Amino acid sequence: MLNKLSAFMAAYRGKSVVCAVSGGADSMALLWGLYLLKDKLDIRLSAAHFNHGLRGAESDRDEAFVRDFCAGYAIPFTAGRGNVTPGKKGLEAAAREARYAFLKSLPGLIATAHTADDNAETILMHLVRGTGLKGLGGIAPVNGPLIRPMLDITRTEVLAFLGEYSIPFVEDSSNAGDDFLRNRLRHHIMPLLKQENPCLSENLSAMATRLRQDAAALDDYACAHMTDRVSELQKMPPAVRSRVLAQHLLNAGVKEPEAAHIALLEKLVFSRKPSAKAAFPGGVTFTRRYDTLQVAADTAQLTEMPLVCPGVTELPGLRIVCSPNQDTAYNTDSVPVAMGKNPVVRARKTGDSLRLAGGTKSIKKLLIDRKIPAAQREYIPVIADDTGVLMVAGIGGNLDRLSMDEDAIRIQIQYL
Repeated sequence: MLNKLSAFMAAYRGKSVVCAVSGGADSMALLWGLYLLKDKLDIRLSAAHFNHGLRGAESDRDEAFVRDFCAGYAIPFTAGRGNVTPGKKGLEAAAREARYAFLKSLPGLIATAHTADDNAETILMHLVRGTGLKGLGGIAPVNGPLIRPMLDITRTEVLAFLGEYSIPFVEDSSNAGDDFLRNRLRHHIMPLLKQENPCLSENLSAMATRLRQDAAALDDYACAHMTDRVSELQKMPPAVRSRVLAQHLLNAGVKEPEAAHIALLEKLVFSRKPSAKAAFPGGVTFTRRYDTLQVAADTAQLTEMPLVCPGVTELPGLRIVCSPNQDTAYNTDSVPVAMGKNPVVRARKTGDSLRLAGGTKSIKKLLIDRKIPAAQREYIPVIADDTGVLMVAGIGGNLDRLSMDEDAIRIQIQYL
């Protein structure tokens, strides 16, 4: 293991390196390995630990363990602490964001102890949730100030290394349960796959390296062929076009373009309407000006208008189709409802709420959770009747108004 670690860190000779240490086996192996190599590679080594406070006394125990270990070897140590609450992506993601925000506030390179097994689990997680080339690329060995020196090292090698030097570590009790997807894959799926191929982790990590290289080549090619000409965009291979469109979204101010945003912009590229438009997060609107894709200067404010039912109601960038329900399925943009009197399309109002699978929230809170800026929230179409909200475009239907009765009305949002 030490030879692999030395080969990776040779590129960072003379650098300041902060080792992120949880106290677990992987991070203690990384810290000890860097400690053994610091003089050889002239590395200015320090350690950092973030206490999420999620496991009470056990969290404090981990911090004290790392602090005491570092003190025993005169390794400079910094601790961070924060109250982590679940966000849109869940508790695990919120904890990760808080941890990285702390680590990135420290000077120098940040070394994390992700192993080949972690990389394999990450790839499987992406597969389960749905992914593309970027997700199959797994964990990047370098990402800005973040370096992952152990991506070619397995957990088996880590434990052998710790045993060789009698280095202690602590166990995180949350890793023993199956509450998180990563744990379920680690405990149940990875052992089965390793029965088929004991080198699974190493093979998946090698695959991820090749796919990251492929993705980088496609990104470079897309950068070299940036265009706002619709006719040229239409002729591009999909893998290149999606990257060009993602860059257009980034340039326009959409901070984290998702697959749905790219797909919506692609629909605009192939729209038969020469002056079609589509709205995106951040108050960004793209328009077609015949053969040119443009960012609109502003967006017309959404005013209340009657919902044509049955029939079609046209709005900038989308249409709302209202018809008798003939299906039992429903999704975010197609919902069968018990329609009341005087249905309208309007902006949200104070007091509007919506019940989704996770419970009832105000529409304002739902839009905040989805990181839609305040300036854009007034342009999100809300469909309501005299009784209350039926659905919100891009958010979903009100489960309190869901209906499969024979007189139910299906409301469909179609993005142009």
